[in-house]
Amino acid sequence: MPAFNDFIIYADESGDHGLNPIDPGYPVFVLACCVFRKNAYINRLVPGLHGFKFRHFGHDGVILHERDIRKDMGAFVMLKTRERKEEFLEELTEILGNAPMEVVAAVVRKDELRKHICPPHPYHLAFRFCLERIHELLTSRGDAGGVVHVTCEARGKIEDALLELEFRRIRDGDNATGAPLPFDIVIADKKVNCAGLQVADLMARPIGMSILRPEQPNRAFDVIQTKLARDPSGQDEKWGLKCFPQKNSRPR
Repeated sequence: MPAFNDFIIYADESGDHGLNPIDPGYPVFVLACCVFRKNAYINRLVPGLHGFKFRHFGHDGVILHERDIRKDMGAFVMLKTRERKEEFLEELTEILGNAPMEVVAAVVRKDELRKHICPPHPYHLAFRFCLERIHELLTSRGDAGGVVHVTCEARGKIEDALLELEFRRIRDGDNATGAPLPFDIVIADKKVNCAGLQVADLMARPIGMSILRPEQPNRAFDVIQTKLARDPSGQDEKWGLKCFPQKNSRPR
C-alpha cells in the first residue's frame, strides 16, 4: 500500500483562462488551493459545513457555489431577503474563519500576461506556482513525506486531460526545484458534494477582487488573508498569495 501524506489539497478557480477576449470587468484568473491536515478536515470542517447546510436547508445535498450565493440563484433564492442573506453570510464567514486550513493562491493578470511574447496558459502558470509553494511549505515543516493528493473540479474532458498532462510535467520535475514533487491529482465531478472543493470555490473570487479592487469592502477576503500560508520563516504574511505579472510589467 502506498504511503499517503497527512495533508490534502483542494483547488478551484475563478475567471476563465482565455487570453482573447479578456473580460475588462474581471481580467484575472485565480487559483485557490486550500491545504488541510486530514484529521482536522474530517473532524472539524466537514461536520461544521454539513451542520450549516442542515440548519439553513434542512438537508446537506446543497452544493455551495460562490456565484450562486452572490446572485441568489438556485437553492440560494431564499437569500433575496437582506436580513436572511446577512445571517447566512455571517455564519458561513465564521465557518471559513474557523476552518483548519492554510491557503496558497495565485492571481494571473491576463491583461498583463497577454503583453508578453508567447504567454503561458494562465491555469498552468497558476498551478505551477501553487504546487511549488505548497511543496516548499510542507518541506520546511518536515511534512513532505508520502503522496499528497490535489483535488480539482472537473471542467470538461479535453480541459481535464490537458490539466492532468501539465500537472504531471510539473510533478515530474518541470518546476523550480527541478526535482519530482510528491503530488498526485484527483479530478472530481462537479456534482460531488465535496466540502474541500466548496471551500476553495468560496475563496477564489474574493481573492481576485482583493487584487482588482483593494479599496472595496471584502468580508470574505478579510477572513481569507488570515489563512494565507506564511513563508517558512513565518515572517511574510502574504507569502501564500502571488499575483503576476505585476501591473504595467515590461513585456518579454
